[in-house]
Order: sequence, then structure tokens, then C-alpha cells
Amino acid sequence: MTKSDRPPTLEEVAQRAGLSTGTVSRVINNAQHVSKKARQAVERAIDELGYIPNTSARSLATQRRGAVVLAISSDDPALFANLFFAEVITGVNAVIEETDLELLLVLAASERGRERLTRILQSRGADGVMLLALRENDPLSTMAEDAGVPVVHGGRPLDRTPQWYVDADNRGGARQAVEYLIAQGRRNIGTVTGPLDMHVGVSRYLGFREAMALASLSDTRVANGDFSEGSGAKGMAQLLDEHPDLDAVFVASDAMAAGALTVLRDRGHEVPGEIAVVGFNDIVTAQHTQPALTTVRQPIEALGQEMTRVLVRLIDGERPTPLILPTELVIRDSA
Repeated sequence: MTKSDRPPTLEEVAQRAGLSTGTVSRVINNAQHVSKKARQAVERAIDELGYIPNTSARSLATQRRGAVVLAISSDDPALFANLFFAEVITGVNAVIEETDLELLLVLAASERGRERLTRILQSRGADGVMLLALRENDPLSTMAEDAGVPVVHGGRPLDRTPQWYVDADNRGGARQAVEYLIAQGRRNIGTVTGPLDMHVGVSRYLGFREAMALASLSDTRVANGDFSEGSGAKGMAQLLDEHPDLDAVFVASDAMAAGALTVLRDRGHEVPGEIAVVGFNDIVTAQHTQPALTTVRQPIEALGQEMTRVLVRLIDGERPTPLILPTELVIRDSA
């Protein structure tokens, strides 16, 4: 015990260990992403001071509610069938399980969903918010930041750059995919874009245009999609009808690429002999399309993990930096 009659505080443990209170808190909560050296320093300080962790008392003293929100700007009932969102949520949950926090999931594209998020925030029912799949001028961003709690974006909004976010190198990954097609001798390359009111959709489209411009090739073979398989099929049909000279296509998501492959097969086009196809994301189904899909791998589960880690650090009073995660071209049979 300390020399005074009162029990030692978390801050005193942190001072004795030479660490931040956030790191000490994560050690006490048995978080797995704390270094062995830090864990040993905290354990020594606890033993020397006689500190007894009390989660309930800490929560009351700091006004923490012990919960965070993952708000997704979607009200699509098929959301959980989308493997991208499933992998992100898996990553979020993996880090949440290392803490004493609970995870609240809110689908907040509809008026009812936004009202639910507003109630949670206004009642101070959460210690922080993660935002995912925001569109241009999405009200969720302002709602969350006005609540005065830490906010981390998964991907960046199109209309502004937030203070804290975790994103993938969408532009660079798309450029690499198209450069690969060009290196394979393809010249009449088209694209099926993602939603152009989302940063991710615009970034992948710009990557396509950059690669085509650097090779002095036309970038006018364009169809717009929304990341769904159906929109990929529709976009592929449009490109075939409007550009019979097409010899390759960069499709801005694997789900859309699966739809594109179906249309190409139904119309009798050989892939990759006549038309090569490259997707983006490397979800599990990319390995099982016919033919197996060449695609740009982004670390989807890591995206969920890292945005959660950033939020936990913010809640603990630290000042993390934004992250851009690398992408990687995975070559299979479709290109």
C-alpha cells in the first residue's frame, strides 16, 4: 500500500511503471496487444503499491459506459451476407474481446437507425464511435462528432478528411491492378466502378484512370456499380454492348467481379483469353469463382482490428495517428 490511508490510484500505478494510464488499463483488462515488457512493468508496480483493480469503480469515476458503437451507413438487410462487412466486424470483435468494452452495432442509413444512434450518443451510452461505409455528406459523421466522444472512421468520407481514420490504399491498389493488365498486353481496358459518392469508389476509379493515363490509353470504357454482384453483372453487360473491342476489365470489388464473370460466361467470352478480369478485396469467394479471380487484396479483418485499436487508444486518452493499410495484387486465373 502507499503511505497514505487511501488505496493507490491507477495514475500512481502508471507513474510507478513509467507508462501511460491507457497502457496500464489495457494490461489490467488482459488485453493481448500489450508488450511483454509493459505487462511486466505494470505487474511490478501493482505488487509494490498493493493496487487492487476495480473495474466498476474505475468506470464510475471516469464516466465510462464500457461500450462502443460500430455505426454502418447501410440499412440493407443483406448486409451480413456481404463478406466485406462480415470480415470487418470479425476484426472489430477480436479487439473488443481483449478489453472490458461491449460492442453496439447500429445500421444507421435510415431515419430510424440515425434516431437510435442519436439516443445512444445523447444519453452518453457509449465511450466512442466507429463509422463505416459513409457516403458523401453523410450526417453520421457530424452526429458522432457533435456528441463529444472519440470518433474513428473506417475508410475516409469523400467530402472531408477526419482526424482519425483507418483506410486501405485503394487508389494505389487499383493502379497496380490496371498496370498489371497493361503489362499483360491489354489495351482496351474498361472498369466497373464502385459508388462514386464514396471515397473508396472514387479512389479506385482514380487509380484506374492514373494507370491508363500513364500508358497513354483511353479511360472512357466505364460503367458504374454499387459494389453488389448484380451491379457488376449489369456493368459488365453495358461494357460489352458499348465497347465490343474490350479485352480486359478492372472491377472495383470482388462481388461485382463475380457478377461480371457470370455475364462473360453466359455470353460465351473466354476468360482470360478474350477478356481478362481483375477484382478488388480478395474476399473468400474470389478463390472459388470460375475462373479463380485475380484481385487486389486489402487487409479487411485488419481494417476492423486497427480502427478498434485506434478507438480504444483514444478512449484511454492517447493520441494515435491515422493509418493507411497496404494492398497487394493476388494473381490467379482470371487475368
